[in-house]
Amino acid sequence: MPFHAVVDRVEIIPPLDPAWLIVFIIIFATCALAAARRPALGIAALILLTPFAAEHSILGTTISAPKVALLGAIVGISSVPSRWAVLIRRPAAGIAVAFCILVAANALTLAGATHRAEVLREALKWTEYLLYFCTVYAAYVAQPSSRILRTAFFLTIFLVTAGALSEILTGASWGIWVGGKPLPRIAGVLEGPNQFGGYLETAIAALGAWQIRKPDRITSILLLVSGAALVLSFSRAAILCAVIIVAVFALIERKAVTRLWPLALGVAAGWAEVLFWIQQARVQPSLIFDRATDYQAGEANGLGNRSELWHAALYFFRTHPLLGIGAGNFPLELPLAGLYGVRTLANDWYLEAAADGGIVLLSATLAWLVTVARTLLRVSARSPWAVAATAATCAFAAHGFFDDLAFYPKVAEPWIALIALGIAAPPERE
Repeated sequence: MPFHAVVDRVEIIPPLDPAWLIVFIIIFATCALAAARRPALGIAALILLTPFAAEHSILGTTISAPKVALLGAIVGISSVPSRWAVLIRRPAAGIAVAFCILVAANALTLAGATHRAEVLREALKWTEYLLYFCTVYAAYVAQPSSRILRTAFFLTIFLVTAGALSEILTGASWGIWVGGKPLPRIAGVLEGPNQFGGYLETAIAALGAWQIRKPDRITSILLLVSGAALVLSFSRAAILCAVIIVAVFALIERKAVTRLWPLALGVAAGWAEVLFWIQQARVQPSLIFDRATDYQAGEANGLGNRSELWHAALYFFRTHPLLGIGAGNFPLELPLAGLYGVRTLANDWYLEAAADGGIVLLSATLAWLVTVARTLLRVSARSPWAVAATAATCAFAAHGFFDDLAFYPKVAEPWIALIALGIAAPPERE
């Protein structure tokens, strides 16, 4: 299949209008009614809507389909208040407390922040993640239906990956220069190819775990498609983390990992497409991961490189070791570190936390991650959801050295949903 040229797409957040207000009201009411009567249906709708933000601006902030769906699910589950009681027991309580500490750590960085609105935004974002975790966990305990949740997860993965793969024909907004030729990097509804690669880590973890435990044709096809999409995202960190996911599967399931052959076939198909492009463009194959340069259509690069960004993060950490420069302030303060014309994240979750919030935020981030990992390791083999959550968490922890995926709700929330399902799922195989 031939690659289409990289194209320029202008994305803006429109103001909320009456038509979309009605749509959001319908989403809210549907999720609330579904979660009240059948909690699993409520969080299935939430999972399905998470990657498709449909953001609109209102009063200096944004409203989106996932936020409205989350509020609806919370209201629906609250129709039976006792459903929330499961959150005060282990293991959910420990993770919820770690979330609260992380929210507080973000808020504390307000003290030395220049851009205080960004601090508030980050604190609210982690509050949203906390609510997302609690909602999915409480709903699944109330109605542990893997069939409903698996259908929602798999349908969402199909829609996201199919949309991204369609960019081969319609054109992608991102690409890399290879030997003077533009090679598109697919991203679909995600913010960029690296974020799409992070989303695929969750997708491959979920699909792979169910393929190992209960293989079927649909899961095999989705694994194949996800493998091809992973290659065509050209996210080197995500490709490495996919290998980590398979390694975790091998440790937990041993010989059953041979059932992941559709993933290997999809990866091979993706590389076959790349080789076809190489032949048509007449460039050296070694240039793909050697002297390739990222760019976005219609924009100055503005991304810097990891070496520059990491040095800037360390500079901010050294000069503001306790509370950093303020959560979310890193992209806006880069000129103070000598980086002009660059406005992006640190491309490292841990350095981002250190720069934004010093020792306080970095410690809270690591404590949250360790709490999640330890909790999952205790239940890692008891259900496909637990296997998937363990593998995805290992991948995200490793990916954190190259990107701050937690910054993006479309990437972080599917992972958080897996964590909630992993610790909520009963030991028996469904």
